[in-house]
Amino acid sequence: MLVQVLGPLRVGGVVLGGGKQGVLLAHLALNVNRVVRSGQLVDVLWGERPPSSAGANLQTYVWRLRREVVGEGLVRSGDGYVLRVPEEEVDLLVFRREYAAARAESDPGRALGHLVAAEGLWRGEPLAGLPVVPAWEAEISALCEARLGATEDRLGLQIRLGRGGEVVEEVKGLLGEHPYRERLWQHYLRALAAGGRRGEALAAYGEARRRFVAELGVEPGPELRAVQAEVLHGEERVPIRQLPPEVADFTGRDEAVEELMQALAPRPGAFAAPVAVVSGAPGTGKSALAVHVAHRLKARYPEQFYADLGATSGHAGDVVAGFLHALGVFGAGLPDDAAAREALLRSKLVGRRFLVVLDDAGSARQVRALVPADGGCAVLVTSRSRLPGLVGAHQVELAGFGAEDGVRLLGRIAGAERVAAEVAAAREVVEFCGRLPLAIRIAGTRLAGRRAWTVGGLRDRLADESRRLTELRVGDLAVRGSFELSVRQLPAAGVRAFGRFAELPTRDFAPWAVDALLGEPGGDVLEDLVDANLVAAAVPGLDGQPRYRVHELLHCYTREVPDTGRAPAFARYASALLSLVKRAAGELPTAFGALTGDPVGWRLPAVVERGVTARPLDWLATHREALARTVELAAEAGEGELAWQLAAASVPFHDLRGHYDDWAAAHRRALEVVGAHERGAAVLLRGLGQVHLYRDEYADATRCLTRAAGLFGELGDRHGEAFAVAGLGTLARVCSRPAAALEHYGRALDGFRAVGDLSGVAQALGSLGTACRVLGRLDEAGARLDAALSAARELGDQHREAKVRGELGALHRENGDPAAAQRELVAALAIFEEISDERCTAHALVGLAATLLDTGQPTRARALAERALHVFERTGNRRAAAGALVLLARSRRPDRRALGHPA
Repeated sequence: MLVQVLGPLRVGGVVLGGGKQGVLLAHLALNVNRVVRSGQLVDVLWGERPPSSAGANLQTYVWRLRREVVGEGLVRSGDGYVLRVPEEEVDLLVFRREYAAARAESDPGRALGHLVAAEGLWRGEPLAGLPVVPAWEAEISALCEARLGATEDRLGLQIRLGRGGEVVEEVKGLLGEHPYRERLWQHYLRALAAGGRRGEALAAYGEARRRFVAELGVEPGPELRAVQAEVLHGEERVPIRQLPPEVADFTGRDEAVEELMQALAPRPGAFAAPVAVVSGAPGTGKSALAVHVAHRLKARYPEQFYADLGATSGHAGDVVAGFLHALGVFGAGLPDDAAAREALLRSKLVGRRFLVVLDDAGSARQVRALVPADGGCAVLVTSRSRLPGLVGAHQVELAGFGAEDGVRLLGRIAGAERVAAEVAAAREVVEFCGRLPLAIRIAGTRLAGRRAWTVGGLRDRLADESRRLTELRVGDLAVRGSFELSVRQLPAAGVRAFGRFAELPTRDFAPWAVDALLGEPGGDVLEDLVDANLVAAAVPGLDGQPRYRVHELLHCYTREVPDTGRAPAFARYASALLSLVKRAAGELPTAFGALTGDPVGWRLPAVVERGVTARPLDWLATHREALARTVELAAEAGEGELAWQLAAASVPFHDLRGHYDDWAAAHRRALEVVGAHERGAAVLLRGLGQVHLYRDEYADATRCLTRAAGLFGELGDRHGEAFAVAGLGTLARVCSRPAAALEHYGRALDGFRAVGDLSGVAQALGSLGTACRVLGRLDEAGARLDAALSAARELGDQHREAKVRGELGALHRENGDPAAAQRELVAALAIFEEISDERCTAHALVGLAATLLDTGQPTRARALAERALHVFERTGNRRAAAGALVLLARSRRPDRRALGHPA
């Protein structure tokens, strides 16, 4: 029995009309092989006012469908019915299967075949000819989006396969139907450029931008702007390049380099990327070789991922998340399941030429999670072992240097003429270093920094067992001995700083970290460490500020340096980080309810703290990993107050960027150790409640916010209690309990007024206005929102002003004044876009789209709703995405009649 819903409803070749039986069968077909409760079927057929005979009538319709159409495929199950049909006989299920297969397929040709099969199942609009049923709106809209998405995917594949000229006219025709569909414009520009029509592509972007600005009041989105930049500069995209800098004095390894270059050649059409593993003892130069080869491979692989797996505690999940972040996947857009994240990463890399460099892998399992399913990519791994479990990987075993390469490296560091004058002694130095590049590099650095020393003098020091705790040979002892030689020559402050690097949350750090570890200015000490080759300059952070790095093996050795001041050093570092995070977060749009306490412990000079305000978002992004890890370390050290304040201080950053995983993890870990800090527990519970709200996890949100409000109340903290109660108000509002929301917001307003928090007052007034609007008390809503707008302007808080103006736009819509609604929403949208608040921008787009739909402009409304839907889906906002889908459905079918009582 063939069931077709992707067009007019057809079952077993019979087209059904719009009567009650057709509507009933359509709903069962949309939920094929799932039990649908009788009550839901009654709601679908009769809406809010079913007749008293609805139950009996439903049974009659079911009986007729069995007799005339579906036979025994429609069966009773508990308090409902289920239409049982094999998957391959339902066009909807086959479409979803083919579309999913296309997205999972690594071979572009096969993916294209799946997409063509998926598109071929469509015969028109889903359930065309049937009346509008509110319960179908979101699902049908999602199906229409999926159909267009499949078409866009197919066009993208054709362009990528060099067939751009074939699709130009098709894309142009689709743009006539969807003039504001940004992905179609992206395809149009790329197809034109691929056909050598670069000027037309740039002109097309100009036309697109003119239409977006003039007709929608918004600029093109970042993806379309990026494609215009690609066309303008003749590049496919702005590449991701995470490689560390090339080692300036890289020496030797010619055979290994050539072997790796051949092993990592692209394999077009293959189902997995080529993998090469460089293994060897510590100090043999595995990382330097991998980075050198990776730079040599840039022509083959213009994009590179880099991860130090030795810094991930054996968890590849953090690396997968980091790679997805670099690819533009943030917040709740990240799947919760590790396997789903890995699958998403593989999907994102299909068709791109990435070299994935994984340094210091501990197991084959770590690596397998990060191997792309595309032969156009490659993976280069370093490890202390051969990783035999990595089946199919090319293995390169790295031993110590040859004697001549070792002497050459020594000369490049200490001075070629100096070494040439004492070649015999230099060879002995290399031998005492076990021919290990790392040990040779340290020895050469010592010579370079001490012009009075001779090569023979260094040889004698290395030959003296009292100066070498162990003989230099392959393995940890060799490296340890070299470290000992280098550290011993440091000034006392340098030794202290080096030993305290063990307390850093990451091996990358900013100069201020040395000040904190020492408790005093450490600029000269840092220079000594750099000169001694114990610290290396790293790639500057996203904020453009200098960064330094401790080699992994050196970082391991820091624990062996005696020091009784490590615990206070960590507390100073964590305190300094807290003060800087607070300073940076203070420059961001206010995150409602982001509470911390007074400054804790040691602080950096004011001039250092002021330095983070130039580019606060970039500064916070640079220190994101350090912040998350410091919360963990503070918890381990029993520093409960530092842990909870660091977690809470990061909320504005996580809120703006949608880093819900980081937000939730830090709050949960800090909550485990907050101990006697009852206010800290309340703040953390309030923050967790907010994350649960964003993720539509309402039961968890209720639990956390209720506990937070109770704790704040017990402490007599009216300010904190007002924040928690306001959260409960929002929870009640999104759960369709506006009267309860109004009560909570009123309590919150009283609390904010009592403590003189004008920002909180503005928030609560705006929320009260929203609740009053939902309850139909429009005059009261207007008064509340006007008061909120005045408070926001008095504060100079543009973010709050924009949110209030968005709510005023919704109020004007309900008052029948679309022109005023549009003015407010356009103003709100401009502010949100200026401060890069993507989530609020999307909500404003939805409001503006609804207003345009009210005024008979479905095409423009659809364009804005599509852009908002893209944001909601990427950030995992399921509730908002469903609303956008309903709006899209209405914009697509403005002339469909509503379901009444068809015969």
